[in-house]
Amino acid sequence: MAHGNIELNKIAAAVLLAGIIAMIAGIASDILYTGGIEHPKKSEAKRGYTIPGAENGAAEGAGEQAAAPQKPVDIAPFMAKADAAAGAAVAKRCTSCHTFDKGGKNGVGPNQWGLLGNHFAHKEDFQYSQAIQALKDKKIDFQTLSDFLTNPKAFAPGNKMAFAGIAKPEDRANLIAYINQQSDSPLPLPK
Repeated sequence: MAHGNIELNKIAAAVLLAGIIAMIAGIASDILYTGGIEHPKKSEAKRGYTIPGAENGAAEGAGEQAAAPQKPVDIAPFMAKADAAAGAAVAKRCTSCHTFDKGGKNGVGPNQWGLLGNHFAHKEDFQYSQAIQALKDKKIDFQTLSDFLTNPKAFAPGNKMAFAGIAKPEDRANLIAYINQQSDSPLPLPK
């Protein structure tokens, strides 16, 4: 009979140890997931992993603050010095949602081939938000795209794009120069 009690004690200890491990794993995942242990109703606003630059107030890159509402910057002087190769590096921030190749598939966001010189909501095979649909008659030129990329939420309130924007006009100009090349008929750059 003593042998049976030892076996029951081993089983009870294993169940207790599994419960402790599960509790510790739950606490650790809560700390990683929300940044700390909080009341469940309070942690609703801080769910999941934040992609840098994906939300207002999130850092856009190393040491750079996300775009804040500001007056539009004349992008033409920056476009005259823009570097499309540097823009390709900036475009890597966009590739989690967009593709840039001709005939590329839409992702979370639409494929960006042929964007410049076209109008907003130009991709027939993508379901745009009402905010972008409302801009359908507006052409996308260098300045318009710069204004949009500065702060997409301020440019078109209610759009689905979860990106805080690009604060530096040099980075925007480089990205726009790269996007301009992703077209059958790129626009001439300002001199």
